[in-house]
Amino acid sequence: MTTAPEAPATYRLIDGKQTAEDIKVEIAAEVAQRKADGLKTPHLAAILVGHDGGSETYVRNKVLACERVGFDSTLLRYEDSITEAELLAKVQELNHDDSIDGFIVQLPLPKHIDPNKVIEAIRPEKDVDGFHPMNIGRMVAGLPALLPATPSGIVELLRRYELVTDGKHCVVIGRSNIVGTPVSILLAKNLEPGNCTVTLCHSRTQNLAAITRTADILVAALGRPGFVTADMVSPGAVVIDVGTTRVEDATKKAGWALRGDVNFDEVAPKASYITPVPGGVGPMTIAMLLLNTLRAAKGEVYPK
Repeated sequence: MTTAPEAPATYRLIDGKQTAEDIKVEIAAEVAQRKADGLKTPHLAAILVGHDGGSETYVRNKVLACERVGFDSTLLRYEDSITEAELLAKVQELNHDDSIDGFIVQLPLPKHIDPNKVIEAIRPEKDVDGFHPMNIGRMVAGLPALLPATPSGIVELLRRYELVTDGKHCVVIGRSNIVGTPVSILLAKNLEPGNCTVTLCHSRTQNLAAITRTADILVAALGRPGFVTADMVSPGAVVIDVGTTRVEDATKKAGWALRGDVNFDEVAPKASYITPVPGGVGPMTIAMLLLNTLRAAKGEVYPK
């Protein structure tokens, strides 16, 4: 007779907020040295279209993060009435502005603008979000690339917490081009962290809970608050919650709160390590965006 493995007596929080702060300190020190050496200050630009609440907050945090590490930053705001042609023209303008090392176009965009056209219009060497097909292709091929910020942030958390990935089974829920698919590729690579056996699940996956219960590392990136429950998680699993959905919450001053894809109260007691929401993967996304901008300024991936 076999018995089910016991859940860990306690779990440890993976503190993305503190880890991101550590990375910013490291970046700030390098930027200060660049300035002392007479080198160019890294410059990050962001295009924000419309007034989506989540995007407003995210872009504001990016601007503050640039100030924190000593970057120059530019925020370009447009109403959601801007045409696709006008936005593409602005992208081309930034592509040819030598003062700007990298820029992002904040998603989501209004429905009349094709985000893929916009992403493909950004020069790969300035694509600090890491979404351009050139950067995705280089990542898949194992070549140096500006990596998608959220997936590389997840990998960096695993690295800094010294969590063993080699030979582990990682299950990713969600196949978006922004998170799910690239993180599945990165964790399968012959790298450290990496060398996982990866199962990528999505809305058509059958017997999902049976699959997620086999995971040593579970990454939830589907954008459905509280979707992952205790019965979907094996005892001792590492749980990475990528979800950041605004839900109504009358107890909060703003009237809403951020909720992850994992039902934290249920799942945490079974996990060995788990990311909170907020304060987990979210802050890492901005930290890795800054790191991409520094790499672009230095010409690490695409020599200047």
